Amino acid sequence: MRLISVITPCYNEAQNVREVYEQVKAVFDELEDYTYEHIFIDNASKDATVAILKDIAKDDKRVKIIVNARNFGHIRSPFHAIRQAAGEAVISVVADLQDPPPLIKEFLKKWEEGYKVVVAVKNRSEESRTMYALRSLYYRVLNRLSDTELVEDFTGYGLYDRSVMDIINSLDDPYPYFRGLIAEIGFEQARIEYLQRTRKKGITKNNFFTLYDLAMLGLTSHSKVPLRLATMMGFLSSAVCLLAGTFYLFYKLFYWHSFEVGLGPMVIGLFFVASVQLFFLGIVGEYVGSIHTQVLKRPLVVEKERINF
Repeated sequence: MRLISVITPCYNEAQNVREVYEQVKAVFDELEDYTYEHIFIDNASKDATVAILKDIAKDDKRVKIIVNARNFGHIRSPFHAIRQAAGEAVISVVADLQDPPPLIKEFLKKWEEGYKVVVAVKNRSEESRTMYALRSLYYRVLNRLSDTELVEDFTGYGLYDRSVMDIINSLDDPYPYFRGLIAEIGFEQARIEYLQRTRKKGITKNNFFTLYDLAMLGLTSHSKVPLRLATMMGFLSSAVCLLAGTFYLFYKLFYWHSFEVGLGPMVIGLFFVASVQLFFLGIVGEYVGSIHTQVLKRPLVVEKERINF
């Protein structure tokens, strides 16, 4: 029987972890040719998540638990769990059940056909139209700016062959953009479209700052276009200022007594140049911050406890 590793990151998901476990178990109960391990990695939850997981793991040794010493975030923690997987293929399943576990059967069919990467692409979503539109717009913009072709509307839900995971593990990236790494490797992908459900229980742990962090990570990891735009905009604004200055100089020389420059153009020009500088200074800061994270080489997580490994 072929071993499949299922990864579920969680933080304060006491209302969902048992149902996730039961849905994944129900899928594999119908698959005679596969066995599985289900690795839950908990980001130091403050509710009963860990207690519920320990109760499950006591009766089912296929359930393995990693409890982090603190909350290491939604990027580092899942990646650490993936690196602990022992299966011939790895599947990531979110704890909020927005990505349906029954799709695992479709993933395995494509994997048996020879695909090293099988990704789930949401073609519809039950979330608000505004949020779905913003996410879709981000994916499209990022794809246009990226040096490699990224999968649009791909949340990370999918199956990854052991050969793919070995390559990713060898990269030693302390703050990886996993969706981008899958595209960087370049294996042919099978894509399965699905409807992304809304969260049924609990509240989302994402906020503006976590979403912004993920968006900037994707941008700085896979595109140099913003830096080049900064150079181009600097050159363009300099050219505009030079032309405007030359125009006002000659206009004043020809109409010395009737033309007064005034403060308006000076104030507008000053604020325009300053805003352009501040915007691209922020962009450069994002790249510097990304480099700083890479240089520090801190561990992905620090574990507090392991169960059933």
